[in-house]
Amino acid sequence: MATSIRIRAKAKGDEVTVKSLITHPMETGQRKDKKTGDKIPAHYITEVKCEHNGKTVVTAQWGPAVSKNPYLSYKFAGGKAGDAVKLTWVDNKGKSDSAEAKIK
Repeated sequence: MATSIRIRAKAKGDEVTVKSLITHPMETGQRKDKKTGDKIPAHYITEVKCEHNGKTVVTAQWGPAVSKNPYLSYKFAGGKAGDAVKLTWVDNKGKSDSAEAKIK
């Protein structure tokens, strides 16, 4: 189970709404450490991919301007209760995480 992603999906008719919250520092590389004065290295999500039953429905290219612990919500057609949705992210340091949920 993913430790950095909370995801929910709900169908209403043929439309599915997916809501997710990603825990990530999203550092821009511009801020300074208050104690040392050194710049905090950039650490942010570069790509988010969302799938429905293995088929990509959303791909987002992110950068350092996205806020800490980003929230992502999207809708797509063609899903039904019991189908799987999956969210995967990759950051600029090569770390990644993914989570899957069943549509309710």
